Amino acid sequence: MNLMENFRMAFSSILAHKLRSILTMLGIIIGVGSVILVVAIGQGGEQALKTQIAGSSNTIEVYYQPSEEELKANPNAMLVDPFTQEDVEALKEIPEVKQVVASTTSSYQIRYKEETIDATVYGINAAYMDVNQLNIHKGRLFTEADFLGGRRVAIISDQLAKDLFKKQNPIGEVVWVSNQPFEIIGILEKPTGIFAFGMSEIYTPWTAYRNAFGQTNYTQVTLEAVSADEIKAAGEKAEQLLNDMHQTEDSYQVVNFEEIAESIGQITRIMTMIIGSIAGISLVVGGIGVMNIMLVSVTERTREIGIRKALGATRRQILLQFLIESMTLTLIGGTLGILLGAGIASIISIFAGWPSLVSWQVVVGGLLFSMFIGILFGLLPANKAARLDPIESLRYE
Repeated sequence: MNLMENFRMAFSSILAHKLRSILTMLGIIIGVGSVILVVAIGQGGEQALKTQIAGSSNTIEVYYQPSEEELKANPNAMLVDPFTQEDVEALKEIPEVKQVVASTTSSYQIRYKEETIDATVYGINAAYMDVNQLNIHKGRLFTEADFLGGRRVAIISDQLAKDLFKKQNPIGEVVWVSNQPFEIIGILEKPTGIFAFGMSEIYTPWTAYRNAFGQTNYTQVTLEAVSADEIKAAGEKAEQLLNDMHQTEDSYQVVNFEEIAESIGQITRIMTMIIGSIAGISLVVGGIGVMNIMLVSVTERTREIGIRKALGATRRQILLQFLIESMTLTLIGGTLGILLGAGIASIISIFAGWPSLVSWQVVVGGLLFSMFIGILFGLLPANKAARLDPIESLRYE
């Protein structure tokens, strides 16, 4: 009996017991679908992260981590805004640095007429909008005069515009930020990508923020290097400069966005593997279900096996027939599982905005693993069928 004949018989057996076959495949469908869903969401998130970080590949994050000696001398060292205006001006003088982004962040209540909303308020310098790729949907950007004059003007996020102004045009309106008036001059575009959470945010010139809230230092500093080749040199010089200026050993450090992306990507891959492995347990359960049904099938078809052996079928042919039948069951289940997992991942992408990616490697891997499950859990029933005595089988009722 050739291979095609074995597949034909396998399909005939499956179609002869449609309901039983569907219930048998259910475990495989759920198992493969769960793994595909988890991997698709994990890979989609990682790909989106890389795409989003790619636009910030020349940027370096500067952070402050006080040493044990500093914390002993000043237990509140972590609560201090660590970057001064002198730091920012000095960093601009580093040849490998193209721009210095500086900002201060706090949470305040934003009031407009009778509406009050909690929002994150940013005091930013002139380079912030450009380096962070924030674009205006309506209105205008800050001008040099806004920064130099400390004008009480603000740009708000799309989410804050919706929450505070509903359908009203906010441009030109005055909002109160902790009892300080600011005129709205612009609305940001709705954020996209993996970090698009739709936060209520308001941005003001650093000089206006400083005058309104008495802030003297920055909480965050980011550097944009002249080119990707200059990132390392820019980071090393920035570290040395800040530690020298503040007379600290190693409290000021830098990390570039590619390193951050790689770290997050590694965590994402590990989490995907762990959750995927847990979901894969259902595949084993599905495999056990296939084995049980195949054992029942062998018992039901004992007389058929006896007739085939009496007509000259070898043990190897009987073994192969039942292995192919088991593998066909799991292969069909795996295919349906891939379609189910990919479909749910697409629905999540559409309605939740989370990216998904079903690569051909994952599809091929899912099919091959389904076939492996079929062979592994089909061995016992197939071996039992192959070892049946033809005479005893013919007597079986």
